[in-house]
Amino acid sequence: MVILQANNIQYKYQDGTHALRGVSMEIEQGEFLAILGPNGSGKTTLLKHFNGLLKIQEGEVLLDGRSLKNYPSREVVQRVGIVFQDPNDQLFAQTVREDVAFGPMNLGLSKEDIERRVEDALTLVNMSHCADKFVGHLSYGQKKRVCIAGVLAMKPEVLLLDEPTSGLDPAGVTHLMRLLQKLNSECGITIIMATNVIDVVPVYMSSMAVMYEGTVLHEGTPENVFSKIEELEEVYLELPQIAQLMRLLRDKDKISMEKLPLTIGEARKFLIQKLNGEHVVRLPSLNVSKEYS
Repeated sequence: MVILQANNIQYKYQDGTHALRGVSMEIEQGEFLAILGPNGSGKTTLLKHFNGLLKIQEGEVLLDGRSLKNYPSREVVQRVGIVFQDPNDQLFAQTVREDVAFGPMNLGLSKEDIERRVEDALTLVNMSHCADKFVGHLSYGQKKRVCIAGVLAMKPEVLLLDEPTSGLDPAGVTHLMRLLQKLNSECGITIIMATNVIDVVPVYMSSMAVMYEGTVLHEGTPENVFSKIEELEEVYLELPQIAQLMRLLRDKDKISMEKLPLTIGEARKFLIQKLNGEHVVRLPSLNVSKEYS
């Protein structure tokens, strides 16, 4: 079932920048979609169209088959939440609890319902212990989690994230990506994430799209899109690091392989098979998102 659909979206900023040039895209319910592309390719502008932050100049965005224009803005914001790249652009209350409660309060919920939503959202992002902390005393990664909690307290169906891993150290990236994977797989939230961190895509995402100069060049599974190596290089996108290594082994060292491994788990399995005379080897079950990201 398609939950979000963009039909020929075009958008030009007041300075004349043509940010989107006829973007069309369908997002299935429960999808975990990565949108990749160099800076200025239109990723952020597209996200802001998906929840009505930017007024459509030409084209149409559909939510459950209905144009966003036919929804009250409050319903769109509730169903399609967005997390900005810099958490300091999103957080404004003194304490974590107050910030996360802001959205539910504006829905007119009872005090009990608001408290329940705040506690549930903070539990999901593992920030309950910081509920009464001042926002200014949080680390950068904690602030990102609180931003996500504030959106989750609205109980959205779709979560939009603009470069959520920027500014995080490797451990912070892993923690955040595992959280998003949990929200997608266990809570059923459709996630659309603009990112330039190539290596997380094949590990966590079910699908991806590549944007360049306001257009969508490629869509599909990571396996399908990353197989278009020359086309990706033309728009300055590289393969995941492990895939770059395996490509060198294939092209320079002439090691034959049916497809290019994209994760450490896939590369490990392939290399063990090679070391064992290319016979299929039964490996222990791998949780690549946990152990090999």
